[in-house]
Amino acid sequence: MPDSRVARGTRGLPLLAGSSFLLIGWAGLLVPSMVRSIEGSFAVSDAVLGAYYLVYSLAYAGGSILGGMLTERVGRRSVLGAAGILLGTGLAVEGVFGAWLVFTLGGAVQGLGAGAIDGGGNGLFLDLFPADRSRPLLLLHLMFSIGALVAPASIGALLGGGLAWQHVLVATAAAAIVVGLLFLVVPAPSGRRIASRAVVRDAGRAGGPAAAPADPAPGRPRRSPIALPLALLAAAIAFYVASEVGVSNWLVRYLAAVPLGVATGALSLFWAGLALGRLVSARVAHVLDPIRFTAAAAVAVTLAVTAAVAVPSVEASIALFAVAGFASGPIYPMIVAIAGERYPARAAAVAGLLGAAAVLGSVLYPPVMGLISVTLGLAPAMLGAGVLALGAAGSVAWVGRLGRPRQTAEAMAG
Repeated sequence: MPDSRVARGTRGLPLLAGSSFLLIGWAGLLVPSMVRSIEGSFAVSDAVLGAYYLVYSLAYAGGSILGGMLTERVGRRSVLGAAGILLGTGLAVEGVFGAWLVFTLGGAVQGLGAGAIDGGGNGLFLDLFPADRSRPLLLLHLMFSIGALVAPASIGALLGGGLAWQHVLVATAAAAIVVGLLFLVVPAPSGRRIASRAVVRDAGRAGGPAAAPADPAPGRPRRSPIALPLALLAAAIAFYVASEVGVSNWLVRYLAAVPLGVATGALSLFWAGLALGRLVSARVAHVLDPIRFTAAAAVAVTLAVTAAVAVPSVEASIALFAVAGFASGPIYPMIVAIAGERYPARAAAVAGLLGAAAVLGSVLYPPVMGLISVTLGLAPAMLGAGVLALGAAGSVAWVGRLGRPRQTAEAMAG
């Protein structure tokens, strides 16, 4: 939790963080939105492009984990500033150089920067809003959803108007570097672990509720920072993201029987539902039990996706996928909020771990859907995406059954 002097100087920080999430939501949809132009320019196949997506995703996961670890050592401003510059550098490399191998390398650099912003932004909000984490996190992730929502149509209009796809990448790179430079100069909670330990010690001297030793007593084994609730929350976020990305990546292909404009419109409705779900949840989440609310939303995703696959009407199916998007909206930020409540002294590391788990979910199941499609059909693959959301519900509910930790600060200080 930031001290009062830092808090007074950080009024513009939530806006900057929201802008960075809008940026990574937009940037993450750049290549998928320009895929036809990019494949044509480099003369590469879908399989080669799939390898690019894998490299990007793995780099994103690495950036999320490394960003959290480095934040605890060198501070949040340095990490978020470097992340924005890395994101911009990767995008610039992709837009300037004409060799596919270099383009893929640029994607890896872009993924590192975007992952560090994702994990770092979540950790930042956990520190900035210790009393009410759910609503701010929902609004933060709403910005990501808006970026992802507007990217396909906007990029399509720009390219249709004659703008080269390389110029879109370079313009986005410039915006990312500006965001990175702003993070370097705007005051922010440090996120350094030594500062967290000092807070625990000071609270202990004052007789406050966080009175717990920063380090175990001599000869006492150090507690593992990866406690069972955190492992369950990591599993929940991996299950959820596997479900969300699976539906998002394959929805247009699933609706192959309808015109392309209708299929892409259905994908836009899914993301619009997701954004609306986060906006509505931001108004009500603070009065609801976070465990029950998140688990119920995940169950609703399972029901909506299952019904969307089962109904014979295309119109009803599209509407149900939009409902699935609406139910999906609060799940990711609420899982982060639950983790932040349980492990407030390790916000940066926890956010980085959850971000990496999310990317793991996006890497593991969506590609498998292609294999299921060529053997059993895409409908069973879509049903699998719905079932994965049920796994997220079960993992979150399990966390609730474990009860609240009695000494959160001590459990994470070791």
